[in-house]
Amino acid sequence: MLSSYFTVNKNGSSEQVIQKSRFIGYVRRVETEEEAAEFIQSIKKKHHDATHNCSAYMIGENDQIQKANDDGEPSGTAGVPMLEVLKKMGLKDTAVVVTRYFGGIKLGGGGLIRAYGSTTSQAIRETGIVKRELTQGVSVTVDYPLLGKLENVLRQSDHFLKDIHYLEQVEFIVYVAIGEEQAFIDWITDLTSDQAVLKTIDQMYMEFPVTDK
Repeated sequence: MLSSYFTVNKNGSSEQVIQKSRFIGYVRRVETEEEAAEFIQSIKKKHHDATHNCSAYMIGENDQIQKANDDGEPSGTAGVPMLEVLKKMGLKDTAVVVTRYFGGIKLGGGGLIRAYGSTTSQAIRETGIVKRELTQGVSVTVDYPLLGKLENVLRQSDHFLKDIHYLEQVEFIVYVAIGEEQAFIDWITDLTSDQAVLKTIDQMYMEFPVTDK
């Protein structure tokens, strides 16, 4: 699993008019090629009367699945520049469809490349980019007299307090950044005077919005 990577929010869209042609960009996070295909087909169904529904997607930890489709536009003027935007932004598990309603003015090869590229970029910005960071789950079990103190410091820390289980003892489920596990364990051990039982559990990704890409 990657320690961190960039992708898009779940889905979004944006629209612009260029030389009387209407360009609508749709973006979705996808984790499999099947999900990407279903997304593309859903947009084609929604805009069945459009002149073109061009698409591109990039999937996998190592971007091993990459596809671009011009859907009738001159070869290399739609899907490829859309895919290049995904590469330039460093986005993983992302699919985009740009729907075009022809407005009567031909844009030429360069104009089409710019139009599909800019529509893709704009739709991604509207959808939003997130950074997903891998975190390690840690179970922290203490007796009830430590409940208030521990909950307070955990909520004020940079760590993610996911759950509190109230059983015979109190169990906190906390997620910490990869590489900070031992420092967290030492901190809790010191904080509780070695009265806490700690064990690592699963790993999960945390998402943080990105505004500077």
